[in-house]
Amino acid sequence: MQPVSVIASGMVTAVGLNAPSSCAAIRCAIDNFSETRFMDDGGEWIIGSQVPLEQPWRGLPKLVHMAAPAIQECLAQIGNARPEMIPLLLCVAEKERPGRLAGLDDQLFHDLEAQLGVRFHQRSGVIDRGRVAGALALAEARRLIYEERVPFCIIAGADSFLVAATLAYYEKADRLLTSQNSNGFIPGEAGAAVLIGAPGQSIEPELLCLGLGVGEEKASIASEEPLRADGLVAAFRAAFADAGRTIDDLDYRVTDSNGEQYWFKEAALAMTRTLRARKERFQIWHPADCIGETGAAIGPCTFAVALAAARKRYAPGPGILCHFSGDDGERLALVLAGRA
Repeated sequence: MQPVSVIASGMVTAVGLNAPSSCAAIRCAIDNFSETRFMDDGGEWIIGSQVPLEQPWRGLPKLVHMAAPAIQECLAQIGNARPEMIPLLLCVAEKERPGRLAGLDDQLFHDLEAQLGVRFHQRSGVIDRGRVAGALALAEARRLIYEERVPFCIIAGADSFLVAATLAYYEKADRLLTSQNSNGFIPGEAGAAVLIGAPGQSIEPELLCLGLGVGEEKASIASEEPLRADGLVAAFRAAFADAGRTIDDLDYRVTDSNGEQYWFKEAALAMTRTLRARKERFQIWHPADCIGETGAAIGPCTFAVALAAARKRYAPGPGILCHFSGDDGERLALVLAGRA
């Protein structure tokens, strides 16, 4: 077991332009859902979760102006370390997503450095895996901290589903919440970041990542196969083994579930196949209820929500199970623990 600590967070979401305001809104179940400039096939305006920036930026500039302030929140907590000592692991949309913006794999990273006026460590990189990118970035951050002795890593995510081609695809696939489909997600956008380091570097309560597990689901959301949640169960078991914990040691869950029934069914099946003793309560938190489907930004958003709950002591307990699911069948689970 090689634990790492979530030390600081930054967020720019539809419900707040920094981490404290975003996490407070999510804690209170406040959303900012409103009509977008896009129309569905029924002639009604699509409801979305839009970030209210000072200018109507679109495309890559909007991603930059959402991610840069979130990263800056983390940079404010690095002490004597310099940005060039810190790898930035940038999470973006998966390559196969319809309507994916050009420049995500190269231009966005350089635009962020220019906006922030810094240069990051040469081990920085882009992780183009959508919703599971944040968990994969945490695994890479753990490797860099323990094997290459970097002082910190920053995991950042920037994404938007408020793109015409993206909305058209998901509406045609009956996955978008519209006037004609109740089993769908509300499209959103966000920028978020977390500062990762070795345990013991913060005077505030820490959020430790104790274990990580990976699985592969054959009955993906687009598949016709019966869903048994094999991939998520495998990810749970691997994460528990890595952390030296069992599900009995955990108190609640934080997930990337976005409102589609498939993800809740998968989570419920995985729990019934994993739980061996009765738990009185095992809450499931899903920030997408307040900020919409934010794709690659949901990983850092989830870690930020869990960090705020641990530090402000409103979490049901210290043990946390996080899990993320990709459309292609990739499943990741994390065991986190708040520590005073």
